[in-house]
Amino acid sequence: MSDKKQKILMIEDDLELAEILTEYLEQFDFEVITEDDPFKAVSILKLEPFDLVILDLTLPGMDGLEVCEAIRERQDIPIIISSARSDVTDKIKALELGADDYLPKPYDPRELEARIHSVLRRYEAKTEAKEENKSDFKCDKETMTITYKGRNIELTNAEFGILSYMISKQGLVVSREDLIHNVNAINEDSSNKSIDVMVGRIRNKLGDKSLIESVRGVGYKLLK
Repeated sequence: MSDKKQKILMIEDDLELAEILTEYLEQFDFEVITEDDPFKAVSILKLEPFDLVILDLTLPGMDGLEVCEAIRERQDIPIIISSARSDVTDKIKALELGADDYLPKPYDPRELEARIHSVLRRYEAKTEAKEENKSDFKCDKETMTITYKGRNIELTNAEFGILSYMISKQGLVVSREDLIHNVNAINEDSSNKSIDVMVGRIRNKLGDKSLIESVRGVGYKLLK
């Protein structure tokens, strides 16, 4: 599990409202970036990783529904519509285009915060289910157990954190720095060598050293 702040992109041209919502959400350890230009917002999403988008529909130069469609064509990221437009057609269209929730303005910031947590939980569960269905690895974070092809792998807390993070990024390269910053059981002062030692132990416990591929100068990749 990561203690890294979850990052939200708020696409909203009412900057006063955006400031109020940002201050409120930051109390819950969210990092909020606001962009009032929809074209720039779509570009930012291509360049930076975000955990969720809060999207207004009435925007300058590009309708929010078009923004929703443009985002969904490129990324599978949770989208909450935040709009003063009351036409039920807009709500239906937004949901059809792939929005995960629709919150009509005005609303209490507490409701937005609750909706964000709800959407993120659903998204995380859906993502994990997809990964598990296509993987020989099964990871249960509640019981801190990992199985490979039905066989339970005995792991220390740090080893569980490393392998579970690799499973969440299966098929992608994971740097040693990623592991240090995203695995709570690893001390942030840990060296690259200590990470290598723990990965070596995991390889031995898996019984197939080829499952975790070393990527020279970067880190590791858990093969699919």
